[in-house]
Amino acid sequence: MTENAQTAAPANLQARAREIRILTLQAMGRLGHGHVGGSMSIAELLAVLYFAQMKVDPQEPSLRERDRLILSKGHCGPALYSTLALRGFFPLEWLDTLNRGGGRLPLHCDMNKTPGVDLTTGSLGLGLSAGLGVALGNRIQGIAALTYVILGDGEINEGQIWEAAMAAVQFRAGRLVAFVDYNRMQIDGTTEEVMDLGDITGKWKSFGWHVQRVPGHDTTALNDAIDAARAETELPSVIILDTVKGKDVFFAEGLVASHHMKFDLQQAREAVERLPGGKREGEI
Repeated sequence: MTENAQTAAPANLQARAREIRILTLQAMGRLGHGHVGGSMSIAELLAVLYFAQMKVDPQEPSLRERDRLILSKGHCGPALYSTLALRGFFPLEWLDTLNRGGGRLPLHCDMNKTPGVDLTTGSLGLGLSAGLGVALGNRIQGIAALTYVILGDGEINEGQIWEAAMAAVQFRAGRLVAFVDYNRMQIDGTTEEVMDLGDITGKWKSFGWHVQRVPGHDTTALNDAIDAARAETELPSVIILDTVKGKDVFFAEGLVASHHMKFDLQQAREAVERLPGGKREGEI
């Protein structure tokens, strides 16, 4: 872990996830639309990675020895932007410019525009291959950093994901850690309806990966699973996260339609008020 025990305590990490939700709702509400479903389902994961696990320096976002995060489901960039802003990579005020002309926060992640974004993503299926390349490149250069990749469950319909999964085992990419945001929904319906994933845990095991499956909104379980993945130095690791699409947002939770929704600032305010913990001073 990269922070002191007090900062990384489960209660503090849950509070960080709540902040990520609030800032992301604010930014999307001002814009009038966004990929709220998938952004909300990874809030706890982002909180644990950036406030307890990852070796990063906001003052040196291109630090050679840093851990890297590839948000392969790059349409959920707004949640990552909120996290990066909270971590100090850029001012919180930038979040008001989400997807605005001349701004640096496009709806899909762009490493050429946003400090702290390690790969331009949005065309689904590419991130695991890129992450494998980064992990192998680090090994060649003698850099002991971790490479993390966040995949959507609908995204793993893409054949390239499984080509990368085979190659990662073949080349013993032990410092590669993938997460599957298993909220069971994608743009056109449930994963069962569109392309049934079947035994998702068994699939990854059959490809030779070190596999764990945890509740994706439990920061303690996430922390422990990442610790275990870091300890596995011979095989690539995948952590399957059982999550809820649109988690904690009253108008989006559990809805296929939350993949991308229109909503305004008033709805965002109401969603913030209804978040667990209630509205706090200074919130919209």
